[in-house]
Formats: sequence, C-alpha cells, structure tokens
Amino acid sequence: MADRKILSCSIIFAVLFYVASFGKCNDQVPLMMWSSAGSPLQSQMPPAAGHIVSSSQLESYLKTALSNTPHNVLLFLQDKLSVDDFTMYGGVFGNKQDSAFSNLEAALHSSNPLMLPSVARPVANAVTGILQEQLDTSPLYMDPETLAQLRLNASVAALLVFRLPYATSADMMSAKEVLSGNDEVIGQVLSIMNSQAVPYTAVYTALQPSRVIEDSSLAVQSVGGRSLLQYRNKGSRRGGSSERARERSGSEPYPPVEFKEKDSPCILLWAENLTVSFLSDGKWKRHDLSPQTFGEGASVTLAGSSCSESNSKLVLNYENVLGFRSFKMIFAMSQRHYKVSARRWFTLDEVILEYEGKKATFNASRSIYAPAEYSYRCESVSSFRYAQLTPRTPKDAAKDWRVSFEDFQIQGFNLSKKEFSYASDCAGFFTPGIWMGLLTSLLMVLILTYGLHMIMQLRTMDRFDDPKGPAISVPQTE
Repeated sequence: MADRKILSCSIIFAVLFYVASFGKCNDQVPLMMWSSAGSPLQSQMPPAAGHIVSSSQLESYLKTALSNTPHNVLLFLQDKLSVDDFTMYGGVFGNKQDSAFSNLEAALHSSNPLMLPSVARPVANAVTGILQEQLDTSPLYMDPETLAQLRLNASVAALLVFRLPYATSADMMSAKEVLSGNDEVIGQVLSIMNSQAVPYTAVYTALQPSRVIEDSSLAVQSVGGRSLLQYRNKGSRRGGSSERARERSGSEPYPPVEFKEKDSPCILLWAENLTVSFLSDGKWKRHDLSPQTFGEGASVTLAGSSCSESNSKLVLNYENVLGFRSFKMIFAMSQRHYKVSARRWFTLDEVILEYEGKKATFNASRSIYAPAEYSYRCESVSSFRYAQLTPRTPKDAAKDWRVSFEDFQIQGFNLSKKEFSYASDCAGFFTPGIWMGLLTSLLMVLILTYGLHMIMQLRTMDRFDDPKGPAISVPQTE
C-alpha cells in the first residue's frame, strides 16, 4: 500500500513536470491546492499544456475550489519555487525515500488536488489579496508555534499565511535541505490542524521562480538611466515597463491604449493590470478590466475622449462590468506652468467611474504628477493600499469602490512618434536601503566624534616624582 502511494505521488509530480515542460519557463511558479480529508476539491478542467494562468483564471479556479471546501485556508508562501525543484528533490527520480517533499506528497495523495504548473509571477504574488477578497478576512502571518496556541473555529473563515524561505548560496544550507525544512513546517502545521479537528484548505505557491530560463527570442535592449515604456509599430517595446511586463507575464507585452485626435496621438495609457472592486451586500466584488482594455481581444471604446494643450480626458467605455451594463473609467488630466519650478507640469486630476447614471470620483492630483514633457509611471496605484487615489469627498460614492493599477503608465501631453516619453517614476529617491546606510553612517560619525572629544579632554599631571632626587617618603604612623 505504501509503495502504491509513493508511485501515485511520483506520477503526479511527473505529470506536473511534463505539462510544465511544454511552456516557457521565463517567470512562472507552480501552485497546488488541496483540502483536508472529507472535503475534496470540486473537479475542474486543468489548463492546457504550456498555458500560463492569468489573474482572472486563478480567481476562477480558487473561487470554484473554495465553493465547497473549508474556509480555514492555509497559505504556504515560499520565497522561490519552480517545477524543477520537484523533479530534482522530489520523489520522481532517484531514491523515493529521500524526497524533500514527503509531507506535501502525502497531503496531495490524500485528496483530489488542484495542480497549476505555470502561474505568472505577479498573479502568484497577488494570491494573498485574492484569497483575502474571496474569504472577506484579513491574513494572519503565523508559524507552527503560534498556530499551536490558536484555537480556530470551523464556522469562521480564517486566512493563515506561513512564509517559507529558499536559499542556495554556498555558505548556507543547500536547496534540498531548505526545501526539506519547509516540508517539515508544512507537516507540523497540518498535524496541528488535524489534532484540533479543524477542516482546512491549503495552498502552496511562491513569490518568484527559483530557476529562470531566459528566452532569447524575447530579448530586448534596455536603455540607461530611469527607463520608460516604449511601443514600436512592430509590436515590440523597449524600456523599463515593457521589460518588467515581459518578465512577469512571460509573453510579448501588448501595446498601450492610444487615443488620436486629427490623426495624431495625444494620450497613451498602459498597465499590466486594471482592477475595480465594488462593495455589494458587505462583500467586495472584483473585476479585472485588463482583458477588455489591452491586447487582441480588447473591447473597450474611447468615445468621449478629448485632448488639448491644457486639458486631456481619456474615457474607457465598457459593457457588463460587475453587473452594470454601462461602465466608464475616465482619466482627467491637466497641465499648467508653475512659477516656483519655472516649468510646466501635468497632473492626473481625477479618476472617475460612471455607472448606471452614478459617479464615483477619486482625487489623484496630490500624488500623480510629472513634468509636462514626461510620462508618469508607477509600480502600483490604488485607492486602498498606500492610497494615491482618494475619494473626492467623504460622502462620495467612491467609498464603495476600490481601484488598483499595476505597472501603470500614462501620458496625456507632448506625445511624439506614438511612444511614451521619458518616464517620471513614483519611486522615491531615498529607498529603505539608502536610509539604513545614512543612519548607520551618522551613528558611526557620532561615535567617532564622541571618542575624539574624550581624547581631547585628557590632561597630563602637573607634578611628577624626580628620579634623580631623593625618593618621596611617606611616614607611617602606628
């Protein structure tokens, strides 16, 4: 019986590797999902060989899987993981008894798991947020010791996140030792959940791949300095945003949304992900607008858009978004001359959502701005995490909406040759590393100054014993 279990697990990982080997391994990670005994996952059609799971597809998989499984979710989030790790250190080749994933293999064998060999890295990074929205609860970052002291309620949803390391440096533990240690953590967590008789659903994935195979056909040249998103007529872009998008999605990036006036482009918009969420019946309903906005299958229209020397407005018109037949997302921009800086600046004044005759307005002018001849780019723009977009008034309908843009870039003025201009990035100059270096240097300077001050305060004695004269005697009294 034990041999049959090992053989079954070997077949699972062999199939996992075989399916993944058809696809590009540029920047994908595997994802596995299973549940405790007695709660099998709902059967789902696995992705085609080589297919990279997108954000909307992963949401659909997780939503279907969670429809009839326990809502106590264990998320094992490893720093790095690739399918190659299972073939090299698992029970597929070599000694089956020496697998680095023994506890994981046993858990997968005991249920009907969901196996996704190729999930795009940014999508895997968003797993915590996706589960948080679907469970409507905040994540709790834990370790086995803390979990042992926690008493869970099977009727109350909980999202427990366990961070697992990964290192392959020569001066540290080998990759197999690290993976084996992570597998022991997984085994401890599952054992604690079983001892408390609490049903659970478990997810195992990573933030980035441990092995990246570069595809020379997608190689592009980067530009020096702070780079930008560029788009050529051949469908290729060069610069920072396009490279980042290509590295994340593993495919050639799509062109930006382009609005023309008098056959001349005047507004460009690009994002890796455009997402809106609406609060309905106490729960957030999420919709990814990216497939409707970018690429070959885009259905968005730009009716109502306009641009001039001082004001630009990009109107994205959608249909059937979160149950609303008509839905618009409007980017209102303006530019003017500022005497203090002696140059013109453009600002994204508002992001407006119009739906069924209602309007939700987000103010963005305080955080989204750039020189008029530049484009604006930011890794993440949202209205809820480190919000750059804020409701115009406390009573505005925007309080019922969440907006999130990933790898966002926009330009509404001074366009030329259908390309983004040099990008003004939202990233600050003083990064955490720079601050740490400055504070450490300041501390060392203070210590050195204090030491010099103490040395300068030393004084020599004003009287000394003369070695050539009679010795100083101190009479002793009884």
